[in-house]
This record gives sequence, C-alpha cells and structure tokens, in this order.
Amino acid sequence: MFLRARSKDRPYHWGPFPLEALPRDAALIAREENLPAAAAPDDAPQPPGPLGAALRHYRDLFAALADAEKAKLPAPVPDDPERRAADVKGCGYFMNASQVGICRIPDNAWCLGSARDAHAYGVVILVEYGRVPESGNVARVWIAPAEREAAEMRATEIAVCLARHVRAMGFAARADVPGRRKLDHERLAVLAGLAWRRGGGLANPYVGGRFALAVVSTDYALATDLPLAESGPKPDGFRYWLGINGATSGRERRRRAKRASHLSRFPMETVKRVDRPTTLILDDEVPRVSKRAAFFERALQGDLGEKSKIERSRFSFKHPVSWAQLGMIRSLVPHQDGPVAAAGGERHADAEANTRAIKSLSYFLGADLTGVCEIPNYAWYSHKADGKPIEPYHRYAVVMLIDQEFETMEGASGDDWISGAQSMRGYLRGAEIAGIMAETMRALGFPARSQTNADSDVLHIPLVLWAGLGELSRIGELVLNPFVGPRFKSVVLTTDMPLAPDKPIDFGLQYFCNNCLKCARECPCDAIPWGDKVMFNGYEIWKPDVERCTRYRLTNSKGSACGRCMKTCPLNKVVDADGPLLTRLASWCGVNAMWLKPLLVPVATWLDDRLGNGRRNPAKKWWFDHEIVGGVAVAPPKGTNQRDIEPDRRLDPAKHRVAYYHANMMPPPDAPAPVPIDRKSALAAAEVVETPEQARTRKAAGGPMPAHYAPTPPAGGAAGGDAARVKGPFEAAKETASAR
Repeated sequence: MFLRARSKDRPYHWGPFPLEALPRDAALIAREENLPAAAAPDDAPQPPGPLGAALRHYRDLFAALADAEKAKLPAPVPDDPERRAADVKGCGYFMNASQVGICRIPDNAWCLGSARDAHAYGVVILVEYGRVPESGNVARVWIAPAEREAAEMRATEIAVCLARHVRAMGFAARADVPGRRKLDHERLAVLAGLAWRRGGGLANPYVGGRFALAVVSTDYALATDLPLAESGPKPDGFRYWLGINGATSGRERRRRAKRASHLSRFPMETVKRVDRPTTLILDDEVPRVSKRAAFFERALQGDLGEKSKIERSRFSFKHPVSWAQLGMIRSLVPHQDGPVAAAGGERHADAEANTRAIKSLSYFLGADLTGVCEIPNYAWYSHKADGKPIEPYHRYAVVMLIDQEFETMEGASGDDWISGAQSMRGYLRGAEIAGIMAETMRALGFPARSQTNADSDVLHIPLVLWAGLGELSRIGELVLNPFVGPRFKSVVLTTDMPLAPDKPIDFGLQYFCNNCLKCARECPCDAIPWGDKVMFNGYEIWKPDVERCTRYRLTNSKGSACGRCMKTCPLNKVVDADGPLLTRLASWCGVNAMWLKPLLVPVATWLDDRLGNGRRNPAKKWWFDHEIVGGVAVAPPKGTNQRDIEPDRRLDPAKHRVAYYHANMMPPPDAPAPVPIDRKSALAAAEVVETPEQARTRKAAGGPMPAHYAPTPPAGGAAGGDAARVKGPFEAAKETASAR
C-alpha cells in the first residue's frame, strides 16, 4: 500500500522504470565523442509474414510525417531547460515510450555522408519488445518474426508525435527513425543514459537487448541526462522488485508476464458473465441511426449554430500535443480497408483458436482490453455522413479498449488543456492497432476493416456491451469497465474470420451507479442525469443531455474538450500489484462479492471523496498549458480550468431537466444544409419517455413500439454526395499545420 502512495509523488517525466536510481558517469561522454563516426545503416529487411508487412507499412506511414516546417512563432515556454525536458519526456511517456533520455548531439553522432541539421539536442526513445505468444497459439507464427518490427513501428510513432509537438511549439525538430536515419542511435542511447555498450551491441539495465530506438533531433534547448556508469549496484535487486521511488515494480512486471498472452493484464476472466447486458435492450425496437444524427456531426454541419460549427474543427486539436496527433490519425484513414487475399482463409477455421490469436495480437500491439461479439443489426449506422446508405457487411466485431492513461489524468482537472490529447492518443493508438490487425487479416484471406473515431460504420457502445467489456453507467452513453472505469477509448475491427464471441458481464455497476452521483455532481455543464434510468431509442439508460455536453466540450474556452466524468468517477483507478491495498480489496469485492454492494457502495463513494480522489495531483502535470491560435501556440487567452471536487454539492433530481432528441427528432440522414436544434421540443419529449418497467409491461402486453423510436427518413434530392457535406476536421485541417 505504501509503495503506491509513493508513486503518487513520483514525477511523471521520470517514467515507469527507475532510471533515476542508477549511477551515472560523465566521463563516458568524452569516450563517445572520440569514437569515429559510423556509416548510415541500411534499413533492416522486412520480416516475413503478413504482420511484418503491415507493421512496415504503418511504420512508413508515420515516418512520412517525420519532418516539416515549425510554427511561425515560438510558444511562451520557460527558459528553464529542466522544465522543458519534463514536458518533452512527459510527452514521450504519455505516448508509451518505455524509456526516454536526452543528450547533446556530438559531431560524430551524424552518420557519414548524411546532411546535418542545426540541431544540438537529441531525445532518445526506447521501446521494449512485446511478448511473443506461447507455443500452440496461432498468433505465435505471426508475431515471432515481427517483434523487432513492432517495436520499431511504435518507436517511430512516438518520435514522430514528439517531433510534431515540438514543431507546433515553434522549434525545429525531426524524427530520426528506422529507415530514415541520419544519426547514430546507439551512440545517442549511451550518451542519453539508456544503454551500456556490451559485446559489440547495446544492453539496457532493465530490458537487456530487447528494444528498439528512435531519436528526435531539435534546436529546442533541453536539460540533458548523463551516461550510465558501467559498474554499480544491480538494477534488478530487491528494491526494484518492490518498486523504487514509486516506479513500476518488478513483481508487477512478473505478474503480467505470467498471464497467458490472450488475456489482458486485468483479470477480466474473474468477472461474472451473463447472457445479455445488465440493462434492458429492446433489440427489435432499437432504430438504426445515421452518422448525420451524431451531435458532433450536427455541430459540424451547423445545426448547433456558427460558434459550435467553428469550434468543431479545433476543439480537441487546439493543444500542441493533440495537434501533433491529428495529422497522424488522418494519415491512417485511407488504409482502414483494402483488398483481401484470394485464398488462405480455410487454414483458420477454428473459431476458438482464432479468437485467442486475435486477442494475443491485440495485446502485443498495445490494446488494454479486448472482447469479441457478433454485430447486432442496430449497431451499424444506417447512413454515412454524406447520406449514402450502409449495408451491414461483416459478422463479427473485435472490440478493443485503449486506456486513456491514469497518471496524466491524475495531474489534470479533466477539462483542461491535456484532455483533448488524452482522447486523441486513444484514437491514434486504436486506429494504429486495428489498422495493422485488419491489414494482417486481409492478407490471411479474411475481409476486415478497422472502425475508428475518424471513420466508423458501426456504433461502438453496443459492441463494447456485447463484447463483455463493461456495463452502461450513469455517465449515460458510456460504458464502464470494472478495472479501468470509464477511462478508455474504443476501437473496433469488423471481420468475417470465424470467431468465438464473449458474453456480456455483470459486476454490479447498475447498483453502484444508482447510488453514486459523483460524475453528475462534478459535471461542469450538468449534462449527466441526476435521476433514474429511462428508455431511450430502445435502451435502458441514464440519459445524458447530449446537446449540453456537446456544446460544452466544443466551446470550452479554458481547456480542450472535456473528460471530467472520467476524471472524477470512483472507478477511475489502477488495479494492479502496485496499487493501494484498499483499492485492490474494493475491486475484488466489487467483482467477486456483489452481495456486499448495499453495505460497501455508500462507504466507497463517501471514502472516495474523503481520500480526495478526483483532485489534481501536481506531480503528474508534465505538459504546458498552451492553446493553438492561428497556427501558433500561445498562453491560453482565457486561462485554464483548475477544478477540484465539490463533495458538499447537493443534487435535486426534481430540478434537473434533460433534452431528449429521440430518433424522430434526428435530422434526415442526407440533409445537405443545417437542421437547427429544437431544444424546446426536446425538453418536452420527456413527457413520452417510458421507464424500463413501463417498457417491459408494454412488451409483455404486445403493445406497439413508441412512434418516437422511428428515425427521420431521408429527405431525398440534393444530398448523398461528398459535395453536399461540410468536410470534417480530419479532412479539412490545413496540410501545413497538420504536418507539424
């Protein structure tokens, strides 16, 4: 318990490994600077197999964004090189680098014959290899030849994002990555304190030789690290086993390594499985809805007014880190689908074996939780954003959750300047993982498409439910997982590969959310319901006021987007071997002793406030508060949200009104012009909302489906083509800006 408490004080930019505890030797700098310059290395051969080809493809997609012009003016960053380094290292760790070090670039670190940049500093990114599945797992033959390629792809992604972040702040930076190297990565890794020279190669104190490197060169002045001393105490001793200075402990790494490769690091196999989700879904009454009806799309089309329309194209991308991620996400959209190999699918007829393999592959690539389900018809959008109909085309969904990163959220208010980047990181990582998996499956002979935040033909929420990854929560149109709470973004891969579906889960969340109002209490725009569940378009749900939520997230002037409900939810925790004993015990009881919930839930929600969970932790704030205005990062004109929790705020459900935009109030799926929001009618629509009990009674009596479940039909005529639609932010962002 005390170890995890200490981790709360661990500066974020120190990273998960206790590099700060290792002895250093400044004398090694002179040795490295006196070695001869090396020739530029040839790119390693592409590994055999479909996964190796997909990884190389995605590596090269990211590498194409390695260099570009910097912003025309520098951001207002402090002169302190230590604080600058904390931001740069923090960004690297936020993007899941295993280790990050910084050094000066000596003349002999430029490879022979390479054109030199006027960059004095090198940020070295180290990425540990992933786990190769066990013998007998179908994925082993895909993954074993490609473990180096996967680490190089991830190192490239991180370095490119970091370089774009630095350029967005107005400083020159280039990602020096595999296949496009001008720098001696090995020399810089030694100088930056990430490796020793051992037997003609490199070795890292914690991961040996199983790692890949990438470098960001820059003219941005940063504090540097010293090389590791070549002798000293063993880094893998008893203190490492316990968790030095709050770093991830050796015992937690061992726990993860002992789990089968097709299992998440979280014990989802211990959660109760049920035949149907724990909230009522009237399958035959749930309408298929169009993309045009989604509120972010409505804002983009002008339905919410001019201010929301303008902000829709920048609300999540107005911080240098999220702006860096935007162009990377856009680069992946054209590759979500593709041709299918003519033959070979017959070799993978075992659905159970396929499912284990696909889950192992997802975890190898970086997913945090994965489930499988058959796709109900209502989970397909009815029409694309341009009004074209969508016909369901795949049977199965592989649903993956990407953790939005607990420690960064600990340092944030939930609606400050890093909030948008947390979402974008989840979307980027998900698009990368699902895209690589889909490309691999198509090469194996199975149709497959990644369904991402940037372009999805399916609604994710019903699939997360049916894939057994969570239950619907009070937050409303959001599923909670028993181990990461609401702190995730989803990505879906649809396919016809034979798979074995998972069952939905029940960990007692309906009781918990019914007796916990913390997310509603802390919502900055009162969009989360204070009262009971209702039936909305065929779902039993705590219905949020989506219009109110959307407007706040779009027009938040003191931050980027909003994730305040995720920040303050009592289930927003880390449950692992390093976690506080109380958290682990509460998690175990919540999953395995649900009969205790009437006793424990009131205590748990009260204690969550008393412990201060949901407050900001200054040790975890690594980023600068910047807003991009006119292509330049500036001090936010209206400041920064600095909210903490309000335990004494009282809610009266009788005073809270929710606007219900039922299916019959949606715009036509092919509407070529703005369809203004009618909030007055949406508030009045509360009169026709059924309770779950009324819906069950009506169904049992054979009553007809409510008329408001019928979606607005197409208008016909002018819509239905790309020219009739306003371009989205993934399409319309200026090339010069997105290239940074």
